[in-house]
Amino acid sequence: MSLLKKYKWTWLLLAILILLAGYLLLTSLNKPKLPVIGPVESFSMENVDGRTITLADTQGQVRLFYFFFSNCPDVCPLTTFRLSQVQDILKEKGLFGKDASFVSVTFDPERDTLENMKAFGDKFKVDYSGWYFLRGDQQQTMDLAINSFKTLITKDQSGNFVHADLIGLVDRDGNLRDIYRPEATAEEIAKGVANLAKE
Repeated sequence: MSLLKKYKWTWLLLAILILLAGYLLLTSLNKPKLPVIGPVESFSMENVDGRTITLADTQGQVRLFYFFFSNCPDVCPLTTFRLSQVQDILKEKGLFGKDASFVSVTFDPERDTLENMKAFGDKFKVDYSGWYFLRGDQQQTMDLAINSFKTLITKDQSGNFVHADLIGLVDRDGNLRDIYRPEATAEEIAKGVANLAKE
């Protein structure tokens, strides 16, 4: 009896495993990229260190955008804490500040002075070398949030804000590619940033 006949089931199983491995490799290589949702509008705002920052200043990096206000009683601190966890994960991967940066934009510039924003960021051990806290004209900020990031923000009669708690993932070319909702974990967000940085 030949070896081929004697071990035909072994050879058949081996062939199936090789085909399966090839299929999995091809599907992982051809995994569809995140679609482009739309371009992010250009802006010019003041950072906590007093510098003027524009969208072009962060070009070439993958960015996470978040709209907040430091007097927020609920979601803003929680989401900023989650972003600080993403910051730490990306630091371990060597991506933060080099291939990835964060942009937190206040939509309450009257109360969110540079000092107040810095104090807010310090609570979460923000690394300002790769994380911008920006303030600008309120209408420009509202337009940017709504037009580019689909983040709805309204102000009630008592001056309090109601807003969607969303994090925008922006590619190196300034295109919005994904929107993370509150249920997204720090690990999921960091993975999305790392995958987009590979493109």
